[in-house]
Amino acid sequence: MTPVEVVQGGSPVVLGLPHTGAYVPADIRAKLNERGRGLADTDWNIHKLYAGLLPGVTTVRATFHRYVIDANRDSSGESLYPGQNTTGLVPMTDFDGRDIWHVPPSGGEVEHRREMFHAPYHAALNTEMARVKAIHGVAVLYDCHSIRSRIPFLFESTLPDFNIGTNDGTTCAPKIAEAVAAICEAAKGYSAITNGRFKGGWTTRHYGRPGEGLHAIQMELAQSTYMEEAPPWPYLHERADRLRPHLKSILCAIEQLALQGDLA
Repeated sequence: MTPVEVVQGGSPVVLGLPHTGAYVPADIRAKLNERGRGLADTDWNIHKLYAGLLPGVTTVRATFHRYVIDANRDSSGESLYPGQNTTGLVPMTDFDGRDIWHVPPSGGEVEHRREMFHAPYHAALNTEMARVKAIHGVAVLYDCHSIRSRIPFLFESTLPDFNIGTNDGTTCAPKIAEAVAAICEAAKGYSAITNGRFKGGWTTRHYGRPGEGLHAIQMELAQSTYMEEAPPWPYLHERADRLRPHLKSILCAIEQLALQGDLA
């Protein structure tokens, strides 16, 4: 099983897809409990939602599930949100705070998974960001995520539809964040917030170095905008078709800003 799938394009925009994979090796699956084997905390259908929206975009997609190892976490295990409920490099609980392991992984197992899955994903993402930057002088990582709109263990109330993360303005040029926010805020029937509960995961924070021509922005979508938030997690075409034009506008706006070369 290849841990990462890459589709190369000529656009300055790179889509990161760290959480759409559902592959769990048999030996790891055997150690998950029944709840864990349900793989509830997947960014279901995100690769389908974004497919075809921006011609020439590069995509880097992890094929493994986040319960194997989370590609959007620091390999050191450092928390992204100190003091808040969250999940780690290899999650011990699901997003509802419930145990997912019958036999939790040892430190050696975690390191093996880091080498086999986490490291190849980021090697591919780093390579594609460098390749795109060599072509255009700039590269923009748009990190694609989704999550259930109501998860009391992680956040209060109902999550906004568009959750934009730039780690408080540090991971991309202001023009990128402003353009994305403007499109989201103008989208009729949707709610939006920038740097709310989700400020951008480790990927966004790690690759977003605007001073080096490397920009990153995370979009965490409420899954209610395009799918049913319960097993078997069906993709709802009518909802998705209403959402996709807004996502297309976002990606096109980012690409245009990058091609104009005015992101200082």
